Amino acid sequence: MFNRHLGAIVAAAALVLAGAAQAADISGAGATFPAPIYAKWAETYRAQTGSRLNYQAIGSGGGIRQITAGTVDFGATDKPLKPDDLASAGFSMFPTVIGGVVPVVNIPGVRSGQLKLTGALTADIFRGVVKRWNDPLIARYNPGLTLPNLPITVVHRSDGSGTTFLFTSYLAMKAPRWASEVGANDAVKWPTGLGGKGNDGVAAYVKQTPGSIGYVEYAFAKQNGLTTTLLQNKAGEYVPPAAANFSAAAANANWKAAPGFYLLLLDQPGAGAWPITGATFILVKTRQEDAAKGREVLAFFDWAYRNGDAAAVQLDYLPMPAAVKDMVRRSWSRIVGPDGRPVLR
Repeated sequence: MFNRHLGAIVAAAALVLAGAAQAADISGAGATFPAPIYAKWAETYRAQTGSRLNYQAIGSGGGIRQITAGTVDFGATDKPLKPDDLASAGFSMFPTVIGGVVPVVNIPGVRSGQLKLTGALTADIFRGVVKRWNDPLIARYNPGLTLPNLPITVVHRSDGSGTTFLFTSYLAMKAPRWASEVGANDAVKWPTGLGGKGNDGVAAYVKQTPGSIGYVEYAFAKQNGLTTTLLQNKAGEYVPPAAANFSAAAANANWKAAPGFYLLLLDQPGAGAWPITGATFILVKTRQEDAAKGREVLAFFDWAYRNGDAAAVQLDYLPMPAAVKDMVRRSWSRIVGPDGRPVLR
């Protein structure tokens, strides 16, 4: 399901990660959205430092559950937790990279960048109200594009997913019926469609199912050669998913005014902004039972902040701005060991 480029990264990282699961220096679990870049960082980090990371891409919901249970050293989620939830759970949270959630389709004769969608139209498709690709409502937004008389097969995530949280939150913002009937969360009661586990599961279903539409993180769409759509942004433009457009969406992000780094980048104003842009986050316990493990987790992400931007860009993520990285590093002083002292000094 992965093409050779992404497959090589994941395969190489699997040797680093899965093979060392019992002897891993640190462990994490959660979001599939950033799995390709975490795998690449882990591979390079081990080569440079000898320290190992075992990361399980099980979905944001699973990552939150595992860090809550204390079975991993960090959790990963694309659904940020609000400050009150962080405080009650005893967590600290920080962002690592920014990416985009993109609609992907498998429509015979339609190439990337040809199909135009709005948020409201996408919601009607995923609600099962618009059932065929030659529906007049789709044709209204796509004059001149030949669309087949083919049933639409909706593909969605089957697991608790921050990607789903971002996607459904966006649809809820753009379509009142979606907001009232389905809602926005990391898991919802889908009105129709097939469920795939992880971004890779959705990508696989879409790739093998003519007439399908799904949503995945952009790296999975690009590396799997999936057909992406244009999406109307807040400025009324139909824009393609691209790093520059994720950057445009993030340009107005005010991280200084985001307690606990809780910030959504959905439907941002500005020319070129991709409407479903989001950061992905790490969760760690604010009070670490094992200071050495806590130190190693923060050391890994400090290394990634200093050395991982090029790999992130190569895999179509947007690195965090330097000023945000500095804010994150300062926030780490609150993460302490059993003696109450910061684990990373």
